[in-house]
Amino acid sequence: VQLQASGGGLAQAGDSLRLSCAASVRAFSRRAVAWFRQAPGREREFVAGISRSGTNDVYADSVMGRFTISRENARSTVYLQMNRLKFEDTARYLCAAAATDVGEDVPSHRAYYGYWGQGTQVTVSS
Repeated sequence: VQLQASGGGLAQAGDSLRLSCAASVRAFSRRAVAWFRQAPGREREFVAGISRSGTNDVYADSVMGRFTISRENARSTVYLQMNRLKFEDTARYLCAAAATDVGEDVPSHRAYYGYWGQGTQVTVSS
């Protein structure tokens, strides 16, 4: 099982970045997928999640209106388009796939996600 995130890097406040996560998880199309982030010294926090079909998506208040999550089940890939980046978006971004089929729900608690990648670093300068 592997979730390989890419697309991170250095950005200035106001810039955009697009993260990708290529998954080799069995039955990817039957799993909710999410992005979490973790900054040094802080708890891992939910950023955005998307249901197995892509019908439903959920966002943290801090990124609502700026970030968009999407997925391509044919490619077993999930994306995170990040616009109007802020300094406080600086963190390591990790993609995760749900441990079980939760239908069209989008859990925001990390306990629901059984598969994790190593993540990609996003650093935003102010």
